[in-house]
Amino acid sequence: MLVAEFHYDLPAELIAQQPLPDRASSRMLRLDRESGSLADRTFREFASMLRPDDLVIFNNTRVFPARLFGRRSGEKAQPVSERNPVAREFLQGRVEVLLTKQLNETDWEALVRPGRKIGVGEKLFFGDQGSDHLEAEVIQRGEFGERTLRFRTPQNRDFFSVLEKLGNIPLPPYIDRPLAPEDRERYQTVFAKDTGSAAAPTAGLHFTAEILAEIRARGIETAEVTLHVGLGTFQPVRHERVEENKLHTERYEISAEAAAQISRAKQAGRRVVAVGTTTVRTLEFAAMQAPNGTIAASSGEADIFIYPGFQFHVIDALLTNFHLPQSTLLMLVCAFAGREPVLHAYEHAVRERYRFFSYGDCMFVE
Repeated sequence: MLVAEFHYDLPAELIAQQPLPDRASSRMLRLDRESGSLADRTFREFASMLRPDDLVIFNNTRVFPARLFGRRSGEKAQPVSERNPVAREFLQGRVEVLLTKQLNETDWEALVRPGRKIGVGEKLFFGDQGSDHLEAEVIQRGEFGERTLRFRTPQNRDFFSVLEKLGNIPLPPYIDRPLAPEDRERYQTVFAKDTGSAAAPTAGLHFTAEILAEIRARGIETAEVTLHVGLGTFQPVRHERVEENKLHTERYEISAEAAAQISRAKQAGRRVVAVGTTTVRTLEFAAMQAPNGTIAASSGEADIFIYPGFQFHVIDALLTNFHLPQSTLLMLVCAFAGREPVLHAYEHAVRERYRFFSYGDCMFVE
């Protein structure tokens, strides 16, 4: 199977650059897996499209300000434009770091630009010398081009408290504009709890407190799992043949309560509705670890790569955003609903001028 088989043409103007004023006002394309039929709906209808005995599962990970702009050894700190600090710092020829996973108290996996110029042993500096600054040493290079950084923080300062001041929300590169103050709130789900993601689980961005209340008022059960979004979710494919690619690991956790909810639902023949591809990967990875495909309380590192031919054990319906051409996330949706029906749905979404990617519209596959 070739990666090129998952291509579709997308006009650049359909890539959403801004979130809508109201999270729940997104459009939602419904795809019926059995018939292949499509229906143009709105996300406000989502709760009414659920069945009374559904179990809806969310990824409760929380995005942290994972993008840092700094300088290499020997470079002097320079003033930064308050109007557009991100673009100004990078244009000054300095260093961009995207933290993708915390390894221990001091060490982080990260993507670094300019990557080829920054080798093991080099030191990086972020912020001015004072209470709000960080230092890092490159201690290892990974197989995907990532670096392992070892951080030092000022005395008596917590790493995350400094990061909150120095870091930037890690909007994806296809959002081609300066960061806005509202991105800190809008690039975060309203149910986010457990800090650790370098990108938002974007299907969850459509939910509001009111929509969640409506779901629960209908008596529909909900559960939460955690998968901290990192390289495994957004890394590009590197080989022409799908089967030759593999994904980086991402940390996940399923509580005893969530495992019990899922087990009860599956035993009763109820539908499990996953909110987002990260939720799918968490549940299906956990099921693969059990001899009988059941879900048990667990935590660890998930590296599951789902593409057509995969046998699903847990999920029965999926809410998801529209994904990049030839991406692993598009392959996952195609595995669930079929490549031809999904690409036909994407062609429909392009014709109907849906908004694509992180701040875009969504799709309900059932």
